Amino acid sequence: MHYSDKPWLKHYDPGIEADIEIPSLSYRDILEQGLTRFPDKPALFFMGKTITFKDLDRMSARFSAHLAKCGYGVGDVAGIHMPNIPQYLIALAGIQRAGMAATGISMLLKPRELAHQLNDSGAKVLVTLDVFFEQTLWEIRDQVPALEKVYYANVGDFMPFVKKSLGAALKKIPTGLIQPISGKTVEPILTILKEGDPTPPKVSVKPEDTCLIQYTGGTTGLPKGVVLTHRNIVANVEQQVRWSKFENGKDVFCSGFPFFHMAGKMMGMAAMSTSNAQCLIPDPRNTKHIASEIKAHKATVLVNVPTLYQMLLDEPAFKSLDFSNVRMCVSGAAPFSVDAIKRFEALVGKGKVIEVYGMTETSPLSTSNPHVNPKKIGSVGMPLPNTDIMIMDVETGTREMPFGEEGEICVSGPQVMAGYHNKPHETSHALREHDGKIWMHTGDVGRMDEDGYIYLVDRAKDMLIVGGYKVFSREVEEVLSNIPSVELCAIIGIPNPERPGSETVKAVVQLAVEYLERDRGQLKEEILAYCRENMSPYKVPKIVEFVDAIPLTAVGKVDKKALRPPKQ
Repeated sequence: MHYSDKPWLKHYDPGIEADIEIPSLSYRDILEQGLTRFPDKPALFFMGKTITFKDLDRMSARFSAHLAKCGYGVGDVAGIHMPNIPQYLIALAGIQRAGMAATGISMLLKPRELAHQLNDSGAKVLVTLDVFFEQTLWEIRDQVPALEKVYYANVGDFMPFVKKSLGAALKKIPTGLIQPISGKTVEPILTILKEGDPTPPKVSVKPEDTCLIQYTGGTTGLPKGVVLTHRNIVANVEQQVRWSKFENGKDVFCSGFPFFHMAGKMMGMAAMSTSNAQCLIPDPRNTKHIASEIKAHKATVLVNVPTLYQMLLDEPAFKSLDFSNVRMCVSGAAPFSVDAIKRFEALVGKGKVIEVYGMTETSPLSTSNPHVNPKKIGSVGMPLPNTDIMIMDVETGTREMPFGEEGEICVSGPQVMAGYHNKPHETSHALREHDGKIWMHTGDVGRMDEDGYIYLVDRAKDMLIVGGYKVFSREVEEVLSNIPSVELCAIIGIPNPERPGSETVKAVVQLAVEYLERDRGQLKEEILAYCRENMSPYKVPKIVEFVDAIPLTAVGKVDKKALRPPKQ
């Protein structure tokens, strides 16, 4: 059997076709359909404020008309530097309706990193918070020559009056000093959204035009801009709609993914184009607020990283919810241990956790577990419609691995990126032709079983070499996660000075609350004893370090970059 036989097709849910028709439209086209389909339905819920699709349509139309009047359109880029607040999606919709491409900017970027993304993308427009203006943009104001216009907002702009007044009095709403920048226009976006011309421009946007330039995490050097076309985005929206049977205007999404992350951005874009409501979560670590939003708005679709689902398990307000409205809990961007899935489903309902797999370069989704047919816990499911996946050898990327054997996951489909922005060498390394198709070499290591279900083993860069043996950090972390004293863990490799080219396995452990007062030496021995019983000797950690809190990225993934020692 070969990967071209597509064994996964026989496990598709009833009614899911192997190949679906992708509309020959731009995201701008399907966005305008979504904004006008049900004008009076809620589009956004934010801190007690409801914004309807009519509101979202009018405000985004005003911003798009303003951008067009300023001379911006197809081929121009606008950056958005904000948390998950209404202005983010209003600006994003306005940028798309003007024909511009958007680049989402992480809130955690330092000034140097912000300058890199603005300059590399060629952004002429930036929509930001007043506090980010003062803390980050002001420092690099003379280092971003292409930037022409800056639009600023405040977190409290769309809060109900009482909450905004109370927040301001208690100094809970951050604000920043706005100052003129020589050679650039600086103005509040709120004035445009309330008073601007509400007639969106007539713009011709083709499916092959750039929709997003989305920057990767930059774990090895500066982040790369992933160029995603309108065809990429429309294809991935259609794949998700068919697979998960989303109906226009029937669902309420609730996600802790930030909009600058591709998973968060796609969820926001898909919700707008399918006329579905979404709860905006500006702080994903506030699990009590997430629980209150799920309850207040009867959320039907939760989309989060595994660490956030695990945090919700410890939140009393979440554990007391009625989950009858929740039809799926989508999990992605990081491994979700089998034990944790079972504990979560014991609360929300069996079969509701849907593990998926993707990356920025695939818009982002490539695989998903089925909703009706059997799920395989621990698997990220099977290729979506119109998507092919094969497992190639890690060393050369040219040899197909047998079913069940580990190798690099390679993806082909309409959601695969156009390339890396201004990086032809990196593009040619990632996008390679096999049998007449273009394949994205993901850098992820996994295997496919004979039913077509895919199992992630590790990132290629997170694979350790110990005495000539490959050690997959995820496998060791899975074992550690079964130990009651371990709340969170991460496996990293430390260079072994006695054996050049070899590494030492190090476990970084955050203890569960009930074990914090226990003797660390005894806990270490218990952890190592469990590992010795359940793993080959070369996989057993040689170093165990206890930390108060394992660092997480803004998305909620374990930040291994912060744990690794600096390169000499």
